Amino acid sequence: MVTREELKGHWNEVTGRLKEQWGQLTDDDLMRAEGSAEQLVGVVQQKTGATRREVEQFLTKVLGPDNPWASQVAEAAQRYADEAKHYLQQNARRVVSQTGDYSVKVAETVRTKPAESLAIAFGLGIAAGALFFMGRRR
Repeated sequence: MVTREELKGHWNEVTGRLKEQWGQLTDDDLMRAEGSAEQLVGVVQQKTGATRREVEQFLTKVLGPDNPWASQVAEAAQRYADEAKHYLQQNARRVVSQTGDYSVKVAETVRTKPAESLAIAFGLGIAAGALFFMGRRR
């Protein structure tokens, strides 16, 4: 188990190395993290524009694989990846469902109003062709 003094020593090392890597970070910025690896990654991302992966890789490099902070960062990254995966899966299902609904509506419209559908398709084709040829002239 890491003692409070060891943790404080790592904290000072980490914040010092972060400020070396990203000069725009201030002590106040880093204090907002309050000793949390996940909050630290978020603060560095927000202040520097670095990606989450860049910050996590930097922290892992600084702390080494056996350091307790490195495992906290890795766990935070895994939670973040799991949440992103879950979010994408939910929204992918929703998009597929909506796409199916729209295709049924379009098919019904084409079946019930073929002349209007053909006129709209023809107009869109002319508009797309005009945009294409106008873009090539530049």
